[in-house]
Amino acid sequence: MKLNKLLAELPLLLESIQTGIRSLSVNKFRTLLSLLGITVGIYSIITVFAMVDSLERNIRDSVQQLGNNVVYIQKWPWGGGGEYPWWKYLNRPEPRYEDFEKLSRLVRNYDKMVYAFGLTATAKAYGNQVEGASVLFTSHDYLALWNHKIWQGRFFTEQESRSGAPVCVLGYDVAEGLFPQMNAVGQRIQLKGKKLTVIGVFEKTGKSLVGNDNDQNIVIPVNFGRKFVNENAINGSFIMVRAPENVTLTEFKDELRQNMRAIRRLKPKAEDNFALNEISLISSSLDQIFRIVTIAGIFIGGFSILVGGFGIANIMFVSVKERTSEIGIRKALGAPRRFILGQFLTESVALCVVGGLIGLVLVFATLLIVTGALEFPFYLSAKNIVQGVVISVAIGLISGYAPARSASQLDPVEAIRQGN
Repeated sequence: MKLNKLLAELPLLLESIQTGIRSLSVNKFRTLLSLLGITVGIYSIITVFAMVDSLERNIRDSVQQLGNNVVYIQKWPWGGGGEYPWWKYLNRPEPRYEDFEKLSRLVRNYDKMVYAFGLTATAKAYGNQVEGASVLFTSHDYLALWNHKIWQGRFFTEQESRSGAPVCVLGYDVAEGLFPQMNAVGQRIQLKGKKLTVIGVFEKTGKSLVGNDNDQNIVIPVNFGRKFVNENAINGSFIMVRAPENVTLTEFKDELRQNMRAIRRLKPKAEDNFALNEISLISSSLDQIFRIVTIAGIFIGGFSILVGGFGIANIMFVSVKERTSEIGIRKALGAPRRFILGQFLTESVALCVVGGLIGLVLVFATLLIVTGALEFPFYLSAKNIVQGVVISVAIGLISGYAPARSASQLDPVEAIRQGN
């Protein structure tokens, strides 16, 4: 019964929609003003959402490169929250290569283990130079843990790592800067007065929001670095250990802590003089940060939407006032209230949807420009598009309901008299 009633009213609903859309094409200037308000609103809020989503996606992708089941043994703990008691960690010893060797023998079951330390230096070759390159001295399993891909050549072997062979693997930008017109593999570079042979070049990865930019890296066997860098002066060294699949990270960290305490010869009641860091520490901090940023984005964009919604409501009230006579004639000819209500709601929703779509196009163009300028990818996702359309429809219904209801409740005789 309800279905038959709905089908019977469908032609009336379609006619109402057609009438509403037709009236928009007649009042072009008013339509343009209405579109402008909602376009600015949708542009503002979806731009905020898209940028926040893009930043979150890129940061989380960067964080995932660090490995979900990898423990970082370092001097300093990550995060901390509140008052960070840096004075407790300042005098801790840095992880040393000897710690790495002892730990590799003591830990019963692990997948991969890497030791690394770094510095910043200027690389030179054939009269070209790259300043501020990140030089990383590391062991041979570095590539397996970081999942960086080799574009040309190869990575150094375990034997080259242990013997401290004078070889290196260049980041893409470093290779381009030193050897712009030739294949870098097989060439020699100079670094702090030492000469090294290039055996590989990393695939271009782009900028990372977490850790070093791999395109600016120079990776060298750790024992080569120990030959000319005073190990007592090293800051920021770390040991990376990946847990095997059959061991939980909690159990694995307990074993690492026990062995590191034994290596450091700490007494039972003494505090750890090292930190065991993992990705969950960063992830929990990121969740809080993006929650705050999202709320701020909704707050900022909400004001723009509110202004646009008031603009739509005001213009729809003006439209009702101008068309009072027309409304009275339609009602006198038998048009029911729902027809008038549907007509003005259709106008309001159509205005908001068209304005929202224009706003989405502008957001897409803005993100393309920002991506090109910053060389950092910003995305307009399907989620953002759906958000824009849904918000547009919602604003159209909310803003247009009061004017549409007032129009539907007009007395036909009074409406015709007022119109004249």
